[in-house]
Amino acid sequence: MNYALSCIPKNKGILSKSINFLNNLSYHKECFCSLIFYSHFFKNYRYGVQSNRKTNYSTQSDNQNSEKSENQSNNDKLPPLMNFPKVIWPSLGKTIKNYILTTFIIKPYLDNDFNMAEVVLGSKKAVDVVSNKLSLGEIKTLDGLVASDIIPSLQARLSIMSLAQREQLSISERDIYFSFPYQVGIIFDDDDNSEQKRFVEITMVHHSLKGLSAMRARGEEIPMNIGLIPEYRDKISIANYRFIKEFKKGVESDWTINLMNHFRPSDEMDE
Repeated sequence: MNYALSCIPKNKGILSKSINFLNNLSYHKECFCSLIFYSHFFKNYRYGVQSNRKTNYSTQSDNQNSEKSENQSNNDKLPPLMNFPKVIWPSLGKTIKNYILTTFIIKPYLDNDFNMAEVVLGSKKAVDVVSNKLSLGEIKTLDGLVASDIIPSLQARLSIMSLAQREQLSISERDIYFSFPYQVGIIFDDDDNSEQKRFVEITMVHHSLKGLSAMRARGEEIPMNIGLIPEYRDKISIANYRFIKEFKKGVESDWTINLMNHFRPSDEMDE
């Protein structure tokens, strides 16, 4: 069963343009809210660090408790799944390049029905399925979803993770509140003399808040001052997934994941 990037019907003509316009408005709204979200988060964290450095009234007992807390935090810190640069925000230059590649190369020459909005929605489902399988340690069930050459490295990484760390890998599609394609690439493989192979790679970034779906079920939304609320600090995570697909005339292939990473912004700031 294919969980990858083909989960909604194709739209054409004026309706498609209208939907794309609304999607763009929604994208920029989410980007703005996310920017405010992290600015509060980072500002609050830096303020707390500076205050702790200026004030040194702790007793030996306080120091011991602090060391225990720090050790616990280090034990819960999520190690990288792969040697993959961590991406948080969109790049203006890459966004422009992505638009040029998808509009003037991919759509006219590789896939007339290519739609980035569908890619984003489908990648959310893929992250949901794959991350939950990783959390459960079900590596063998990733065949067809993940490139076969990265499965051994994922297996090795999972083997050294604690149960708490593996639980952090699980991401629900409904807990993702901000997504964007960070980079689009086109690969031409000339190794095969019979026919040139053409691949498209898309690196997706997904921001999630664990428990967000339950909050929305209660009629709640992400507070604008979430960075000032400690209870959310370790519930925020970011997933970087790179998808690849071969485009061959007359042959339908699936998107698969060839690189991935999960991390928490709070862990990055603690370093």
